[in-house]
Amino acid sequence: MAFNRDIMPPPRGSESELTAAMAGIGMNFAAQPAPDANIEDTLIHASEAGMLTDDLRTLSVLTHWLGTHGRYVNADRLTRVVAAHPSERVQVFWKAIAVWLGVDRRFRRLAGIGVAPGDLLAVGTDFHLSRRGPDPRFENGPLRVPLGTLRERDSDVMSPHDLSRLHRGYRNRVQMGPSWRADIWTILETEPGLSVSEVSRRAYCGFATAWSTVQDFNLLRGNPAAPRVA
Repeated sequence: MAFNRDIMPPPRGSESELTAAMAGIGMNFAAQPAPDANIEDTLIHASEAGMLTDDLRTLSVLTHWLGTHGRYVNADRLTRVVAAHPSERVQVFWKAIAVWLGVDRRFRRLAGIGVAPGDLLAVGTDFHLSRRGPDPRFENGPLRVPLGTLRERDSDVMSPHDLSRLHRGYRNRVQMGPSWRADIWTILETEPGLSVSEVSRRAYCGFATAWSTVQDFNLLRGNPAAPRVA
């Protein structure tokens, strides 16, 4: 699967920017949603906030979002980003998520990332596990999470139907599958005159994938001219 060397998301922004992005992909935080926020960028940044700053509220909503919307995540890009991530705590979270979502074969490479097991809580994990037992979503994975540490509440996330009405990129993934092509199509619907190089950069995909998708996009819009390279 083609990808370019700029697969990593930009650095995490301010707390308010992250909250807006999370609201933009269907996490029900009290913020104005960022329009068509990049899904994988937002997921990675949310996991950083959760695992690196002990933000259990964000991690709770993120985990519930993944249980609801995981089938529409671009697992190929997510796996490559997690494999290259400098934080083992972020990596172990995503490995645990991949084990939980293992019925979806797209997450198997992510589940195979080599990282040492760990605890979600900085202290008290053994005590809480002995009292409450493990969170069943993480029971068979590398991250020990006591039951009740991460809440499960349906009202924390939008339904797939509602999110498909809010987020253009999500809607295209529902129609085309969670692929590079769907993401490129979303970019072109917003800015159809972009060069192939710029589309490739924004979609985090290889040039050849961007080129063929731009050709098809132009064809359906009655523009048979060769795509602009740069």
